Amino acid sequence: MASFDPDRVTTVTFDSYSTVVDVASAEDALEGYVDDPAAAASLWRAHSLFYTMVANHIDDYEPFYELNRHAATYALEAFGADVDEATRDEITAIYHDLETFEDVRGGMERLAESYDVYVVSNGNPEMLETMVETAGIGDVLTDTISADEVETYKPDAEIYRHAAARTGTPIDEIAHTTAGWFDIQGAIHAGMQGVWVNRDGGPWTPYGPEPHLEVDSFHGLADELGV
Repeated sequence: MASFDPDRVTTVTFDSYSTVVDVASAEDALEGYVDDPAAAASLWRAHSLFYTMVANHIDDYEPFYELNRHAATYALEAFGADVDEATRDEITAIYHDLETFEDVRGGMERLAESYDVYVVSNGNPEMLETMVETAGIGDVLTDTISADEVETYKPDAEIYRHAAARTGTPIDEIAHTTAGWFDIQGAIHAGMQGVWVNRDGGPWTPYGPEPHLEVDSFHGLADELGV
């Protein structure tokens, strides 16, 4: 594990999907359409991320909600679900109402007492607006920063550099907090400290640099920063 320097942190940024809200709860929208909603939700999420990374490389940006709709179509077809377009769109809309992890509100409140707190996300602005409302964190966030602003997805360094510029913070003074291993890689590559929220208690990926800090909740980061 790389060494985390709490004294260097002046701004804290958070990922959204899988970090603030639980993408696994998308399985609720798949109930009754597929035999294994959990597996279908996992495939849906994986293809959403695949599409963002391919989009970066072929310079073919679409807002994340549209990529997520494509991924939902693939997952439904892969699991043999025969649904019409309207039903597919209703299922995709679950991403406006995903479950929030229990530590989010309390952990962010603690951090916001001493730091500017932002969400930096692949989600387009409309998705982030509903996520913030659903999670009930609008009053503790300084702002949200969307990949839509630069039309480039994580883990490309451009979005992290854009986030640093938007926050007005030197990039090495930002602690980026995320459950996504690839998001840690991108943040560290761009110059941030990477804080991994290990939501499922699993092992760290053996590929790429290790996070500067591993925590099991936002409270763990607040503890480390002494707030």
